[in-house]
Amino acid sequence: MAATVTAIRSGLGPTDAALVVATRAGEAWAREALFRRYVTTVNRLAFRLMGRDDDLDDLVQDSFAQALAGLGRLQDPASFGSWLAAIVARCAYKTLRRRQLLRRFGLYGREQPIEIDHVQARGTPPDIATELHAVYRALHRMPAHVRVPLVLHRIEGLPLDEVAEAIGMSVATVKRRINEAEDFLNASAPARETP
Repeated sequence: MAATVTAIRSGLGPTDAALVVATRAGEAWAREALFRRYVTTVNRLAFRLMGRDDDLDDLVQDSFAQALAGLGRLQDPASFGSWLAAIVARCAYKTLRRRQLLRRFGLYGREQPIEIDHVQARGTPPDIATELHAVYRALHRMPAHVRVPLVLHRIEGLPLDEVAEAIGMSVATVKRRINEAEDFLNASAPARETP
């Protein structure tokens, strides 16, 4: 997940690999350093996958808890960032799927829509802002099985093989789901005026 999580290249401070090794050895400072290094990135990814959500903080905490508890399974300590991002994607996917099931039985209320002001850049032209609003409204209604692969690929910029690895699907399945998501977006898009 190189596009989602970038390595620290400043030369200041320990590398991810060193922090992972120290955390495995029980060093609390290293666990805290990993958290501080990635908390902003994890929050951003979780927000893009889930939107504005009351459980967003819980998702971030659960993702870190799973990652830190499972450090023994991480084969390449230098790849902690991409491994953590995959955990976030899987946690978000499971949460969205569980909500869809609960909603079918009337046990889950409405989700809050994504606040576009948190996603778009300042000074975005009005026509682009309108289009972004439409895309995010459609994304909010999109089923999890197509929403998560679309966000990881189109918004986070991950290659298809990394999306497949992150959510435990084949590349062919990811392609099909992204195509389904794009069809959903096209069907939801407002009609454009032609000159």
